Amino acid sequence: MKESTRATVLQALKCQDKKEKAYKDREITELILAHPSYQTAQAIATYLPMEYEFNSYGLIDAAQADGKTVLIPKVTGPGQMVFLPYVSDQVVESYFGVLEPVGGQVVDKSRIDLIHVPGVAFNAKGYRIGHGGGYYDRYLANYMGATISTIYDFQRKEFKEEVHDIPVQEVICK
Repeated sequence: MKESTRATVLQALKCQDKKEKAYKDREITELILAHPSYQTAQAIATYLPMEYEFNSYGLIDAAQADGKTVLIPKVTGPGQMVFLPYVSDQVVESYFGVLEPVGGQVVDKSRIDLIHVPGVAFNAKGYRIGHGGGYYDRYLANYMGATISTIYDFQRKEFKEEVHDIPVQEVICK
């Protein structure tokens, strides 16, 4: 079930109209910036997007302009990741095809106020289907801060969550 949902939604993501996607990305960014969890956060973890994902660069630029610390993930082993400070000229493409930081000090999850969690599909309860590695579910298992995800309307799907899945607290959808 999850595999077919993942494949269907990934195909839809890759076929989006670029102008419509850019418009939705701007709308979603404005909704995040107005969100109370963003407003009160000092340290925000997000991700550097693949071409078809929500373009988080607007969020990153705004957060840095607002004086917030922006963190991005780095895979450290099978199913394991950490967050490090984002410096635009200190990233490299990883084995998975995403940009990761090449240096910096790992930030303990207790110091992260808000995590912007990526995903391929989300159900009505905030459970997600990611790319299949389980990195975020493992990381969020004992995370106590705020979580938020951003999706396009066609990414909202119904599926049964599994015992190891961790829901996000809020999903912003356009």
